Amino acid sequence: MSHIHWYPGHIAKAEKQLKELINLVDVVIEVIDARLPLSSCYPNIKKLLGEKPRLILLNKSDLADEKKLDFWVNKIQTDTGFPVVKTCASKNNDITIIENKIAQLGKEKIDKLVAKGLLPRPVRVVVVGMPNVGKSSIINKLIKKAKTKVGAKAGVTRQQQWVRVNPKIDLLDTPGIIPLKQEDQKKAQKLAMVNSVSENAYENESVARELLKILEKEYAKSVIDYYGLEENQTISLENIAVKRNWLAKEGRADITKASVMVLTDFRSGRIGKFLLDDED
Repeated sequence: MSHIHWYPGHIAKAEKQLKELINLVDVVIEVIDARLPLSSCYPNIKKLLGEKPRLILLNKSDLADEKKLDFWVNKIQTDTGFPVVKTCASKNNDITIIENKIAQLGKEKIDKLVAKGLLPRPVRVVVVGMPNVGKSSIINKLIKKAKTKVGAKAGVTRQQQWVRVNPKIDLLDTPGIIPLKQEDQKKAQKLAMVNSVSENAYENESVARELLKILEKEYAKSVIDYYGLEENQTISLENIAVKRNWLAKEGRADITKASVMVLTDFRSGRIGKFLLDDED
């Protein structure tokens, strides 16, 4: 397994920007990739967010193993004490559920303002998460085209605009990117599998081979069926390349192409619905 490299120079700046966003809001929506419910959440999220109420969205749930995902929904809710909702950007049937959870989480803050003699205002929300877990898709899903921006608020730069989701919720249209500060190489490999790591930080072949090891252990039949392998064949880039006729010079397996295609097939859900984190 080759080492995944990323450069920590931007982390302090990114964390500072994230804390500035979080200071402006009452509720945080944390977006996690449903295929990596453990690996795509930030280990020190509580330290980063403080005591802010949190709604946890397991996004891209349409690409995840549904049975295993239910286990993770219960585990995350138990461990954090915050509500968890399975969602995907392509469907809008859960918008009301998400909006209601946000309103519930922000109610205590609004009630405190009213108790001080202030007028009630919408709950202020920001969406945060690791790169490429679908933060912008969630923002777009909540905003919808009909919603209008309500302008900047005190202490917010011009680039950061608030959008009225409904009379009870204002959403910051700037997502908060949780910086990758990851020393665990197994998690790093998994993040690369779902495209949450810059392509400059890893080699496709190494990541594709690690992905096939996980899939062979947990979901061998899906991979064999999709690529048309024989049941007694090892699930490998070489065998997949030959079966799909992805060949390089002298008829050898084109491992470069096979690596890219396997990762693309996995990320798009064409091979099947998988969950890569162990319940242990």
